[in-house]
Amino acid sequence: MGSLPSFPWLQRRPDAPWCRTALGRDPSLQEAVNQVFEQLRGAGEADLALVFASASYASDLPRLLPLLQQKLSAAHWLGCVGGGVVGTDPAGAPHEIEQQPALTVTLLRLPGASLHPFAIDTTSLPDLDGPAEPWRERVGGELEDGQSMLLLLDPTGTAINDLISGLDYAYPNTTKVGGIAGPHSAAHGSLLFDSGTAAPNTPADTVRNGAVGCLISGAWRLDPLVAQGCRPIGPVLEVEQAQRNVVIEVSCGSTRNSPVAALQSILVDLTPAEREQVKHSLFLGVGRSDFSLPSADLTPVAEAPGSFLVRNLIGVDPRNGAVAVGERMRVGQKVQFQLRDADASRDESRQLLAGQARRRSEPLAAFLFACLGRGEGLYGEADGDVNLCREVFGTVPIAGLFCNGEIGPVGGTTHLHGYTASWGFLVPNDPPGGTATPL
Repeated sequence: MGSLPSFPWLQRRPDAPWCRTALGRDPSLQEAVNQVFEQLRGAGEADLALVFASASYASDLPRLLPLLQQKLSAAHWLGCVGGGVVGTDPAGAPHEIEQQPALTVTLLRLPGASLHPFAIDTTSLPDLDGPAEPWRERVGGELEDGQSMLLLLDPTGTAINDLISGLDYAYPNTTKVGGIAGPHSAAHGSLLFDSGTAAPNTPADTVRNGAVGCLISGAWRLDPLVAQGCRPIGPVLEVEQAQRNVVIEVSCGSTRNSPVAALQSILVDLTPAEREQVKHSLFLGVGRSDFSLPSADLTPVAEAPGSFLVRNLIGVDPRNGAVAVGERMRVGQKVQFQLRDADASRDESRQLLAGQARRRSEPLAAFLFACLGRGEGLYGEADGDVNLCREVFGTVPIAGLFCNGEIGPVGGTTHLHGYTASWGFLVPNDPPGGTATPL
């Protein structure tokens, strides 16, 4: 018998990508899960499910994934507890929910994606001075072009910065976005993980400590955006003397001074409101790339977002005017004092989001990892960051959480931040020598 003829119209078309997201806000975990079920009714088999829950559900956390898995289907599950939750309601409006019970679940179908979920025990990590292979063995994924990583960390970890540095070392061109989960008083961890590899009829241990994440490659990736929410005051300075994280002397042109003396000269030109801000919202921007110094006047220099890594000022030595910074410092580094406020944060976020829109069309989904110090405390109103995103991307589903530290790249290196909004935009990966796959 000869072969049957081919009918192109009978051939099944490849799966289209999709994102379905839901938000439950009942104080009862079971009822919040039921609300999620209603919103996700009819959702098909997902490749990846992301689950973010407020700390008010922490005592019930071991029940959460088993409850969701009764009615929702996904190959991989990943999530954590946060100090607050970011989610999109049934009407399609995104919300930042702080200090209230909330649960958000996002289901993703990503045809052509290669997804590699992983969990890492952070109690003993490979040597940062050794080869990269032991780090890759912990993750279990190979280094690939166009790769990105979603990374969630338990707040009880003792080597968080070493872990981030080690992952950057092992996966140097891989974009990493995520955050540190929220603390709670329950006896278990803060992370949710189920890679679907447990033996049949064996319950998965879905609550973890350490770190969990997912390598994303193939047809999809995460585009990062880190909004630090600051504006510069005064000139760009150069570090002349430093010991570890203490800056002893800086220069502007031919003038050398202590950091405190340099700041005092800047205060002269500030408004009374700005001088008041200096008392509680002053930070130091640490240069992440080389650029020319300005002239020796006190005109603020507007650098592109991301030129500086914003760090806390954690102490002053009144004897010599030195300042301690939340970052290891070196001679020759460029620094600039920064003020954080709502207007600066809005302006920076709008500029960064507009740049993302110029580079890419609307993403399939957006994930926000925001500091607990943002939200209403920064903007004076709810939904500040998500509304800025919706100004640019009008219908994108948004999910995420408020973190105890946010993970994202600045100057090509992954850092642990504070007070930032670290975004990950899920977009098609550009094929080599080609254009992006349309959504």
